[in-house]
Order: sequence, then structure tokens, then C-alpha cells
Amino acid sequence: MILYSHPELSDPAPCPYLPDRTLVYSFFFAGNLTSIELSWFLSRGWRKFGHYFFRPSCPGCRACTPLRVPVLRFSPSRGQKRVLRRCGHVRVDFGPVRYEKELFDLYHTHSQVRFGQESSFDEFIANLHSPSCPTLLARYVDGGRLMGAGYLDQGSEGLSSVYFIFDPAASHLSPGIFSVLREIEEAKMMGLSHYYLGYVVPGCERMAYKAGFHPHQLFDWQDELWHETDKEPEPPSPGLIRPFSGWTGPN
Repeated sequence: MILYSHPELSDPAPCPYLPDRTLVYSFFFAGNLTSIELSWFLSRGWRKFGHYFFRPSCPGCRACTPLRVPVLRFSPSRGQKRVLRRCGHVRVDFGPVRYEKELFDLYHTHSQVRFGQESSFDEFIANLHSPSCPTLLARYVDGGRLMGAGYLDQGSEGLSSVYFIFDPAASHLSPGIFSVLREIEEAKMMGLSHYYLGYVVPGCERMAYKAGFHPHQLFDWQDELWHETDKEPEPPSPGLIRPFSGWTGPN
């Protein structure tokens, strides 16, 4: 791993998930991570876009909870099985991350329609096409047309969903749910143990779907263990990475 900057705190900002809360991230920039190093960070609640790594260090709040799925024991719900049947005609190809104009066009449409935001090509490249670790791209093709694209980081013991974009015209297919189901299956086929879904935030409705994948494990910021109902807690990946080992940021 090449560390470009030591961990520091972002300036306080309004929380995008919960009202009347303040958002502060611990963050750093790094590159050339091995899959083992990536899993070390993922298993301790870190997320990343490109070379930018972050995790919440908000004053007086730990609502953002990392969630991962133990893929070998995952079982889709009845509703999730319906999504699989509905998307049975969609071809999914996993391969290296490579730039195509079609991908940026999809990103642009997704950002504009879903979030009312203008997309930046430079931001697209920096966040999704500037790998700092082993990566995968999942292409979702419907009738020869690119319907969706999932950007994934590949750790030594799990896949991490970085970002998923899709054509809003395909919303009736529930492409977001379908992408999670297919990527869980891919992690299982690769012989990996976990699929990292990012943060779930109690009280934030748009994050609630993540808790619908069972079984799942939640990371506790206090004891730094992964907890699952009726199971013994699991520790994060072993090892030491300086200067991060033992560094927790502000209380």
C-alpha cells in the first residue's frame, strides 16, 4: 500500500441521512492496496471511492453501521426470488474495470434522473475508474443494451459494492436489488466469505433495503466486532497496518 496522506477529519457538514445531525468523516488517500490490505480496511468499517478512503467519525453519533452478508449462508427471500425471475433475461458479465463512453452516459442519466444532479466526467473517472486496489465491473445487459453497471472492490475475503448505476427506465425490474443478489452469488462462486454493502442507517428509509438481505452482520464501532443474531461475534481481518492499527479517531 502507498499512503498518500495520513488520516484526518473532514470539516463538519449537515448529515445527508438524518435531520439535525452533523457529518464528519475520517479520511485518507492511498493506492496500490493488495486484496489482503483492502479486506483489513473493509472489515473495520472503511469505505472508498478511487483513492479516497473514509469512515464516519461524527460527534456523538454512530448511526452509520457497516453491513455485510456471509455469502455461503445467504438465502434470498420470496420477494428477492421474484426479482431474480423478473430479471431472468438480463445478462450479467463480470470483468475488469474498463472505460466505455456507454458507462459514462449511463452514469450521467442515473445522476440526473435519480438525484437531480449534473454529473462530472472528472469525478466519474476519479471515483470509479482510478483503481487503488483489485476491482471488478459487473455489466447488466438487457437485449443488447447496457441497463446497469456495478463497480466492486475485491478483497481477500469479500467483494465490496462501491457503486451501482442503472437506467431509470428499468426501475420496474428492481435493478438495485437484482445487482446485490447477483454480486452475492458472484462472491460465493469466487470462494469468498462476505459481500460488503456499505452503511445502513436506522431511521433513513433509502438505506433500509440493505437490511433485507439475510443473514447479515453488523459492525459495532465500540467493540469492533461483527454481530449477527444468534451467532458468536466475528473479529475483523487480522494484522497490523500502520498508522491505522489502534487509531480510532475522536470519541
